[in-house]
Amino acid sequence: MNPDTAENHKNLAAEAVALLRRLIATPSFSREEAGTAVLLESFFQEKGIPAQRLQNNVWARNRYFDASKPTVLLNSHHDTVKPNAGYTRDPFAADIVDGKLYGLGSNDAGGPLVSLLAAFLYFYERKDLSFNLLYAATAEEEISGKNGVELLLPELGRIDCAIVGEPTQMHMAVAEKGLMVLDCTTHGQSGHAAREEGDNALYKALADIDWFRHYRFPNVSELLGPVKMSVTIIQAGTQHNVVPDTCRFTVDVRVNELYTLEEVLETVRANVQAEVVPRSLRIRSTGIAPEHPLVRAGVALGRSSYGSPTTSDKALMPFPALKMGPGDSARSHTADEFIFLEEIENGIEGYVGLLGNFDLMMMKVGL
Repeated sequence: MNPDTAENHKNLAAEAVALLRRLIATPSFSREEAGTAVLLESFFQEKGIPAQRLQNNVWARNRYFDASKPTVLLNSHHDTVKPNAGYTRDPFAADIVDGKLYGLGSNDAGGPLVSLLAAFLYFYERKDLSFNLLYAATAEEEISGKNGVELLLPELGRIDCAIVGEPTQMHMAVAEKGLMVLDCTTHGQSGHAAREEGDNALYKALADIDWFRHYRFPNVSELLGPVKMSVTIIQAGTQHNVVPDTCRFTVDVRVNELYTLEEVLETVRANVQAEVVPRSLRIRSTGIAPEHPLVRAGVALGRSSYGSPTTSDKALMPFPALKMGPGDSARSHTADEFIFLEEIENGIEGYVGLLGNFDLMMMKVGL
């Protein structure tokens, strides 16, 4: 890296950390992201970069955007979960201690958000890019809400591929499990518990729960492993001496790329007694081909690839997307969340290198 480039990266990293501290200090729970949306808008205004906003989603295009070129979306989210009871620090203080930046959303996904923004700034003035850059900071990711990236995508025009910023230690999540939450209800008939009366809906539910616990879908993914089903909530009964006529339970289903959500739902309904209602069929399993130029650009940087068990806004994108970013997924949603300052610096350098390699590959194929 030449001295000018190194100095540029250092300045970008300092700006990114300063912005992230302001974002951490501004509560931005899902559906309550207006404050951080304003901060992001103001940041672009200070830079003289035209930015747009739709609800709490903020986006901008590179200066020399050319509709004849392919477009790469740089996306991460600025909403957070609520701090859990284990916090010993002020979750909004944005303290820096021993090279760590503490605060709610610092790791998930503030670090990736500001690192992607720094990479966007790095390439913003480039006239000779073989592709367009579109940066979007979106809302409601933590709740898979409909007013985040899903609302924004129709406004953005054609997108050819995306980098989704999430904490992956800058390795490449090339596949991601889908999520389907099932609300299940068994029905029986109430009666007095002291007599042989009624038809116990809870017993019916237990039989179904046993099936969920032990059934194995035959197709196992090399990247994502098997489909995983976990019963997580159960509710039945009104008092100790009444046989329950209804039992409701919830199942968390993580689907690999070898099944559609509809196929899994059909199998479930064929094997249980309960009424089964999916909350959504939106959060689908996704994958990006190993020969895609974005993946090849990452391989050229020495980045490894893997399948992610967690979901992200990648699931809502109808185009190839690579999940990648600074930070560690194991820290997400934990008490006293933090990100290393060095991770942000390395994240910016990694994103710039990835996009630089992608540019070279696009020029070679004449795009």
